[in-house]
Amino acid sequence: MGRVATLLLLRHGRTTANADGGLAGRQPVELDDTGRAQATAAGERLRGLPLAAVVTSPLIRCRQTLELALPQAAPTVDEGLIECGYGSWEGQPLKKLAKEPLWPVVQQHPSAAVFPDGEAMAAMAARAVATVRSWDARITAEHGPEAVWLACSHGDVIKAIVADALGVHLDLFQRIVADPASVTAIRYTPLRPFLLRLNDTGGDLAGLVPPPRKRRRRSARPAESDAAVGGGAGAGR
Repeated sequence: MGRVATLLLLRHGRTTANADGGLAGRQPVELDDTGRAQATAAGERLRGLPLAAVVTSPLIRCRQTLELALPQAAPTVDEGLIECGYGSWEGQPLKKLAKEPLWPVVQQHPSAAVFPDGEAMAAMAARAVATVRSWDARITAEHGPEAVWLACSHGDVIKAIVADALGVHLDLFQRIVADPASVTAIRYTPLRPFLLRLNDTGGDLAGLVPPPRKRRRRSARPAESDAAVGGGAGAGR
């Protein structure tokens, strides 16, 4: 079983809607001053990583984040990474939405939530996971198992991808946090995904780049899909 590429999930920086307590959805809200600073800081952490590809949601807040974080990159837009379609909920204050009958469903049983005139959360999760897994397989095939690539997306989208990687039901994904401009890292293998970082907003990311594989007899090393019994030695070992 061979090793595969490493996925970095970057959430966009804070927006005017985030700051005002609103649900932006697919509206063209932009980064506020804090969000621009967050994106720039994320770029400092990402600088120097050999990114094989950069993929983004089409929404402007993600594209602005990448313009500030990775100004030399030429991101590929993929509709599969777009925010959940919240339908008629978009643009409304969260404190108002919290009074809606659908709100407890979104909080406690999101796999059953279908937004009025919008998207089902289960459909959002399915297309997001399919998108990143397809890209991951393509990048591994084209650039090899040491490749690192980045996808810029949205909070609920990233949380859904993480839930899939952890093998937990979508109904538990509200327990996961993905802050603005945070980095989450996942490495898929033929047997299972590994969650390497979650909601990381500070610190060095260089340890996420896999070291070159040493030539060993196949029987002398565990399969890449195997977990490190006892916890392992950490990155770069």
